[in-house]
Amino acid sequence: MKAVGVDLGGSHVMAAVVDDDGAIKQRAEHEVVDRAFESVAKTVGDAIREVLEGKLKDVAIGVGSPGNVDLATGAIRYSPNFGWHDAPLGQSLRENLGLPVFIGNDARCATLGEHTFGTGRGTANFVLITLGTGIGGGIVAEGNLLLGNAGGAGELGHHQVRATDGFICGCGKIGCFEAQASGTGLLRHAFAVGSSFPRSQLVAGKPEKLGSKAIRRAAESGEPHALAAWNRYIDDLSRGLANIIAFVNPELIALGGGVASAGDFMLNAVRPKVDELTTMVPRGQTKIVEASLGNDAGAIGAATMARRGGLTTKEAS
Repeated sequence: MKAVGVDLGGSHVMAAVVDDDGAIKQRAEHEVVDRAFESVAKTVGDAIREVLEGKLKDVAIGVGSPGNVDLATGAIRYSPNFGWHDAPLGQSLRENLGLPVFIGNDARCATLGEHTFGTGRGTANFVLITLGTGIGGGIVAEGNLLLGNAGGAGELGHHQVRATDGFICGCGKIGCFEAQASGTGLLRHAFAVGSSFPRSQLVAGKPEKLGSKAIRRAAESGEPHALAAWNRYIDDLSRGLANIIAFVNPELIALGGGVASAGDFMLNAVRPKVDELTTMVPRGQTKIVEASLGNDAGAIGAATMARRGGLTTKEAS
């Protein structure tokens, strides 16, 4: 059976035909111009029809969506990205396409993709962390993708690493891992230390257009303001990673997302700090590497979910 994986984001939809080896054969991308449920569901359906060239037969569909998902029905219980409550995405797509459709959280789908076909392949205990505007990810323990009691396991961005002196997170708490160590967190660190660098040009001109990539590149070049922000960011990232090692004790943590594209500049700074902060498990036992599937991980994982008949079903051995 052919499998299509869909990565549903706040601004675009990517649908892809994915083969048994995790390779993308065809893809289609559509912009999300209206976040109302009916409009987004139609956009997803249109992207699927395009990538299948209208041949809606012997196909299973997997969709990775932001938010908390009812895995039995494919309804989105709550999605802050879209402002949805109890949105029947799975039902809508099944009625539209006449095909089996499976819905999972986008970050958990990306974790499944990276574990099955990417950096985590062959590991029993694995964590994916995506460092973008926020922090997403997921956990594989003893070969099983952890889903939790209500499908919410793996919200790695929302443990607190600076509960008393951190930034306010979008979830309302103070000092969440996401608030401190996402791409947005790096930007906030740059503004937080700005007063110590009155001659810095980093936030001069149009600071609202400053992005995490520009800060990282400036830090790599040795620019003092950017380097100070980067070092604070690395401290908070390392705290979060050490906590995750204490929680899960994985063989491997893969870092994905835009900030992780810093590669060795990030990894060489993070690894020794994480070792220093690791206390209750042997140090140096968890490898920290860059994820390999990039932005395709979500669609590949969603297709894998579709082929298996859901996130809860393991691949037959």
